Parts: sequence; C-alpha cells; structure tokens
Amino acid sequence: MTTPSVQSQVSEQEWQLRQDLAACYRLVALYGWSDLVFTHISARIPGPEHHFLINPYGLMFDEITASSLVKVDQHCNKLIDSPYPVNPAGFVIHSAVHEAREDAGCVLHTHTRAGVAVSAQKDGVLPLSQQSTFVLASLAYHDYEGVAFRPEEKPRLQADLGHANFLVLRNHGLLVVGKTIADAFLSMYTFEATCQIQIGAQSGGSALTHVNPQIVSGVAEAMRVQTGGMGGAFVWPALIRKLQRIDPSYQD
Repeated sequence: MTTPSVQSQVSEQEWQLRQDLAACYRLVALYGWSDLVFTHISARIPGPEHHFLINPYGLMFDEITASSLVKVDQHCNKLIDSPYPVNPAGFVIHSAVHEAREDAGCVLHTHTRAGVAVSAQKDGVLPLSQQSTFVLASLAYHDYEGVAFRPEEKPRLQADLGHANFLVLRNHGLLVVGKTIADAFLSMYTFEATCQIQIGAQSGGSALTHVNPQIVSGVAEAMRVQTGGMGGAFVWPALIRKLQRIDPSYQD
C-alpha cells in the first residue's frame, strides 16, 4: 500500500503523533492483538478543536502508515481528503471516550481471544498476577449492547468508564485510555497479559491463589517506581527501535 505523504499538510506536532500512532498499530499487529481490519486505536490531536486520528478502515494494522491515518472531527467528518472510510462502530466507541475524557490522548481497543474470554466471565478480571494488580487499580465494565454503531450507547459507555483507564467491554473485548500513545500501549500490554495469565491459570485445574487486596491499593506507586515515573515513555523508545529493525515504513 502506498499513500501520498501528508507531512507538508500538517504541523510538526501532528506529524510526530501520526508516526507514533502508526507505530502503535504496527506493534499491535506484531504482538498478535489485531483482528484482521477490525478494532481501532485513536489519538487526539492537541488543541481545542477535538480532532483525532483513526485507522483507515480496510487496511491491516501492519499496512498502516503515518500518512494513511484518517483525520476526523468529533462528528466523523474527514478533515484531510482520504480514499479510506472510517468504521462507524469504531468511531462511536472512540469518540465517546474522547468526548468524556479530556485526558484521553489515546484510546486503544482490542478483540483478542484472551480479552474476549475474560470479558465473558461473570467475575471478570481476577487478582491472580502482578499484572492484574495494575489493571484492577483502575478498572471498569460496560455491558454488551450489540455492535457499537448506535450513538445512543455513548452516554452509557461514558458513565461506565468514568475515570477508569481500563475497561472490559463485556462479551466484546478490552479498551484502555492513555494520556499518550505510549501509555496506552503499555496499558494494553499489561491488560492483555493479565487476561492471558488468567485463562492459563484457570486451565490448570487446581485452586487459585488471589493477590492480597491491600497490594492493589498501593499499585500506583509501584508502577511509578517501576517506570521511573515515565509511564509508557520508559519502554516506547525500545519499541520504536524494534520496529525500525523490522520495518520502518510506518513512518511514511
């Protein structure tokens, strides 16, 4: 896939955001979290206009580049000409979060097998691992209402999310909110690992040991220490170097 560069049409800040978001799509594909052309990652462009970037619907995540990302407003109107459509269901979910959360620099949503499996469990995420403690410290749930293309679902999704950064979409998948693209990616990495570990532990057939609830209450400080107070920015440069070794075309 070749898409004409839009670098000359956007600010330096937006171009960097586009490269980071394209990198995030490539990383999601690399780690096996994509679902063909479905699911989405959106990033808000800084400023008062409520403009954001989302994937061109129909492209595989490992095809997405900085220039192919679609720039839309909060009503899903394209702001730069693009030959690609935007998925209505993806727009409803992501625009709902961006509308309700000023801190939502990036929203990342997946349909992984482990994520959907845990989303279908009545008890949801269980405190079974170190990874789960980070999720449980900021977790919410939203009940399934069918494919999310109806605008009337947005207020309910917003109310269920509240101030949480991890959201289980019941019978559907996982969603994370990050201040930055790097934060969102690290959060989803932790969320996905939590679900994979839970499914694996449950398949062992023996009684499970739960983490002490007091540990969950102090997990924010543990995360700060673990990343030197940098959050996702601590691991992002290493992830970018990994992509550069594999295929740097995401930058185009």
